[in-house]
Amino acid sequence: MYLNLDGEKPIYVQMAEWIEENILSGTFPEETQIPSTTDISAQYKINPATALKGVNILVDKGIIYKKRGLGMFVSKGAEEKLRSERKQEFFEKFVKSLLSEAEKLNITKKKIVDMIEKGCDDK
Repeated sequence: MYLNLDGEKPIYVQMAEWIEENILSGTFPEETQIPSTTDISAQYKINPATALKGVNILVDKGIIYKKRGLGMFVSKGAEEKLRSERKQEFFEKFVKSLLSEAEKLNITKKKIVDMIEKGCDDK
């Protein structure tokens, strides 16, 4: 994991996103344990409270859960939940603006699909 300590995004958010990426990539499969906040804070030289804050984001979303005395584990269905969330974000961030701009330029949905499939050759 690379933490951008000088970036605008808070460290705890970066850490939560790192865990999400590892779930989506299969590095942290469902029902398996993730690294402890102590391990994460020591490895990346961050405050344990910061690491815990990142983990708590995912607990609140139902992506991970705590087994008392054992640690934090990836929830069953976490991967699908994350994919669904990311698809919605993709739609909101990219597709909506693409459709809005296409409408201004009188580009049909069919032409958009053609452009995606073949590349933009319409000058």
